[in-house]
Amino acid sequence: MVIKILMLVVFFAVMIGVGLYCRRNATDVNGFVLGGRSVGPWLTAFAYGTSYFSAVIFVGYAGQFGWKYGIASTWVGIGNALLGSLLAWVVLGRRTRIMTQHLNSATMPQFFESRYGDAKLKIAASVITFIFLIPYTASLYNGLSRLFGMAFNIDYSVCVIVMAILTGIYVIAGGYMATAINDFIQGIIMLFGICAVIGAVLKSQGGFIAALNGLAEISDPSVSAAPGAFNSFFGPDPLNLLGVVILTSLGTWGLPQMVQKFYAIKSERSISTGTVVSTAFAFVVAGGCYFLGGFGRLFSDKIDIAANGFDSVVPTMLSGLPDILIAIVVILVLSASMSTLSSLVLTSSSTLTLDLLKGHIVKQMDEKKQVLIMRGLIVVFIAISVIIAIVQYKSNVTFIAQLMGVSWGALAGAFLAPFLYGLYWKGTSKIAVWCSFIFSTVVMLANMLVRSSFPTLLQSPINAGAFCMIAGLIMVPIISLLTPKPDANVVEDAFLCYDEKVLVSQKTALKDAD
Repeated sequence: MVIKILMLVVFFAVMIGVGLYCRRNATDVNGFVLGGRSVGPWLTAFAYGTSYFSAVIFVGYAGQFGWKYGIASTWVGIGNALLGSLLAWVVLGRRTRIMTQHLNSATMPQFFESRYGDAKLKIAASVITFIFLIPYTASLYNGLSRLFGMAFNIDYSVCVIVMAILTGIYVIAGGYMATAINDFIQGIIMLFGICAVIGAVLKSQGGFIAALNGLAEISDPSVSAAPGAFNSFFGPDPLNLLGVVILTSLGTWGLPQMVQKFYAIKSERSISTGTVVSTAFAFVVAGGCYFLGGFGRLFSDKIDIAANGFDSVVPTMLSGLPDILIAIVVILVLSASMSTLSSLVLTSSSTLTLDLLKGHIVKQMDEKKQVLIMRGLIVVFIAISVIIAIVQYKSNVTFIAQLMGVSWGALAGAFLAPFLYGLYWKGTSKIAVWCSFIFSTVVMLANMLVRSSFPTLLQSPINAGAFCMIAGLIMVPIISLLTPKPDANVVEDAFLCYDEKVLVSQKTALKDAD
């Protein structure tokens, strides 16, 4: 117990120290929200990865999908690495950095306003962001309750409040730069932690081959009649597994807290290095989490899914580990949760301040006042998320849990297509953007409220979210071709940034022949 508490104290002290150290970088809006657009490749890559993978992934999704699909759930982690990290950096990284700086946008709603020449789009995007990021923020605490109870026997409410306060301190003090540096530290912990935990769990089952053989002997007629389904290549339900891969991988392309990481990239080299680092990080952390969860059924004699839910799978798998490894797991999950929490509250506060309050409710707002309001809203957002998390834990309010489930699908479904086409295609129209916003939010809210009326495949919020993203990618270009063309002046001004000439070395581009 002394070792566990000491590790926690050191961890929290480092986080707060970094926040206080970065205060000088958070004196204006550009510094507080984007780190002065001068964040290096390693910090950006780890900030992207740690914002991507939280306790929701490690405890919730890894346990749930590992139980449902067995070792095939590892495909989710592979998809996160290839589609959610590698391809996202290649397709979005450079163009996002160039166009957002040219349009002087610090948030995704600001991008929509400047790119499409419609201030109402900014307001709509900021409202959608505010509505769906808050419950998503609250969901980050869910994975902590069982782990802290197992390791420290501390009340869940105390854990949530302490974590929220400490996260708030370093985000409020140092802004994005403090978040990025702490994300790097937390990312290192996550990398080493997941490797150590996987090794220990497999060792407890006699090694990798013995664990695979154990999975082959497990059958569940309610899932699949085929023998050995849980150690097969694609698992017992490939179609629903594909839905999980799409939602959790392609979804990052439209999430404000993820895309905003590209706004702060320092240079071309940072993009190249960041792409490699971010992809490798995702392979280890996401692939490791889902790979670990795939062996959950080996512990079925200790797990009661009907009584305790899927969140009990991973904690039960870890309960027999040595104390030092349990302490590492707690730090791992804390790191994953605090990094994502800091990213979400910074995104929420900047969006509400810059896109809703500034110029609409508060007409005159200088740089100093904007930063002050953002810091105040961070406190508000963290407090709201803590209240929601505690209320859900104490009273099991299913409505809140459902809203958490649809938030990712609603955000990514609404924003992915308008943002992606906005970077690449001059023909994207405002009406198409509005249709994408409305379609995805309506579908996901309907999925939450009247789920039974949906087709069987789309009753799952995960499948519904994946459907919204794919529908948006198809809908936006079709509607753009059928509706009035966008304002030529607005479009040309936005795309002018790509034509600016820059000098590069010959290893990047050969000079023309004389």
